[in-house]
Amino acid sequence: MAAATDSAAGKAGFRAWLNKRLPVDEFMESQLIGYFAPKNFNLWYFFGSLALLVFVIQILSGIFLTMHYKPSEALAFDSVEYIMREVEGGWIIRYMHSTGASFFFIVVYLHMFRAMIYGSYRAPRELLWILGMLLYLALMAEAFMGYVLPWGNMSYWGAQVIVNLFGTIPVIGPGIVEWIRGDYGIADSTLNRFFALHVIAVPFAIAFLILMHLVALRQTGSNNPDGIEIKARLNANGKPVDGIPFHPYYTVKDVVGVGVFLIFFCGVIFFVPTFGGLFLEKPNFEPANYLSTPQHIAPVWYFTAFYAMLRAVPDQQMGALLMLLAIVVLFFLPWLDRSPVKSIRYKGWLSKIFLAAFVVSFIALSYLGLMPADGLYVILARIFTAVYFAFFILMPWYTSIEKTKPVPERVTYHG
Repeated sequence: MAAATDSAAGKAGFRAWLNKRLPVDEFMESQLIGYFAPKNFNLWYFFGSLALLVFVIQILSGIFLTMHYKPSEALAFDSVEYIMREVEGGWIIRYMHSTGASFFFIVVYLHMFRAMIYGSYRAPRELLWILGMLLYLALMAEAFMGYVLPWGNMSYWGAQVIVNLFGTIPVIGPGIVEWIRGDYGIADSTLNRFFALHVIAVPFAIAFLILMHLVALRQTGSNNPDGIEIKARLNANGKPVDGIPFHPYYTVKDVVGVGVFLIFFCGVIFFVPTFGGLFLEKPNFEPANYLSTPQHIAPVWYFTAFYAMLRAVPDQQMGALLMLLAIVVLFFLPWLDRSPVKSIRYKGWLSKIFLAAFVVSFIALSYLGLMPADGLYVILARIFTAVYFAFFILMPWYTSIEKTKPVPERVTYHG
């Protein structure tokens, strides 16, 4: 009995010692137990935590890959083959990283879509949305540079296409292209630059933006499927009557989501790691060849929607501008939406039609970006590009004139 008491006292003593120097209990109380989230979260709210999980997977798998990778024009491809064939467990780490890149974009796109259907970009969460979009841009940069590093044939020619787009910038374009390459062509110095940025600089930027994103989320509170601010209705203790503590309710919920996610993630890694050429293209299993252009150059699937827009315009400079605008316009979404309600549940049929058309256009453009740039594919790319931009350009009009449903005073649960 005395020994048990001494053990408990020792644990309590260590906990007090730790909290005096590192406020663990205070952090748990303020950020998990004391943070109240809406009680009507649904499946769409898994993807934020899953994005954080995939980021950790990418960091850990990337650390092990850098132990054997050689950022050299002469050795890069062979070092990846060495990882795949000679390093014990190397193949699973490489596939974990390449599959993780695609899954990162899958969960991020679903996370962004959830924000769009429930109005999570609306006031007071405009900065939260902007930080999320900056994260998206950083993720695109990180993915592009990582795509080039294996120095496969598609990586090399894809880098040629993307880097040359910067040359369309008036006056300073050629100088920017040369600065990015570090040479007069995509070569050894380019690989070294991309490696440094991919491994150190951009991950730090992503980690910082994730932190800022979470801080902004804690400041404004989470949105919910009804688009109701739960902080507006408090109980006698000053807690939201329509909220529940994030821990243990949503931490347990997220653990279930993580389990389901890992089943799909591991299924792809073990059975279809290239996913029919979408996650890893066949030409990328061939070394970079300056004299052999792949039959059809296309970026990896998560860039193809914007690539289709680029090719939909005959003039390369205008195509590059259109591709840039397709991303920039997302930043202005909080100010384009003039609807008196946030959630798609209570918006009118115009908003639902335009949102559905936007989703269809993005999926269609993603497919068309994988196809040859000729004939019907180009015509369809132009049509769906127009639909994509119509969603944003016409938003102030259709969100302000449509008839909306009354929003309930309290959050509701839809099973």
